[in-house]
Amino acid sequence: MTEPARFRVYWEDTDGGGVVYHARYLHFFERARSDWLRALGFGQRDLRDRVNRVFAVTRMDTRFIHPARLDDELLVSVVVKATRAVSMDFVQTMHRAHDQVLLATAEVRAACLAADTFELARPPADLLAAIKQSQTE
Repeated sequence: MTEPARFRVYWEDTDGGGVVYHARYLHFFERARSDWLRALGFGQRDLRDRVNRVFAVTRMDTRFIHPARLDDELLVSVVVKATRAVSMDFVQTMHRAHDQVLLATAEVRAACLAADTFELARPPADLLAAIKQSQTE
């Protein structure tokens, strides 16, 4: 299992009151999944260029529990709930770093696509092996 990704909340992420705007939570969840892939050794550009694969979110159920605010440091986790023939399900959490308060959760399905056609495609076997290995560590 990889460590949660760390992000800082900036002015651009907030509304006029210094509270993170709801759509920005999706940005932090997306960045965490990108960093998670990179930590496994599979940068998204490399997946596209080397094996003609990209991922696209097809479903996301987000729960907003407590507000994140300007200057908060966020910890965003990524856990693979299931891998399927052409998709993966993730569970993600977002905590405020200094007090570990749970701010939001997301359940995400991402489809694997051929980068050149955007048709459904199987994820690379070496990526699936890396995911399995990370879940046993």
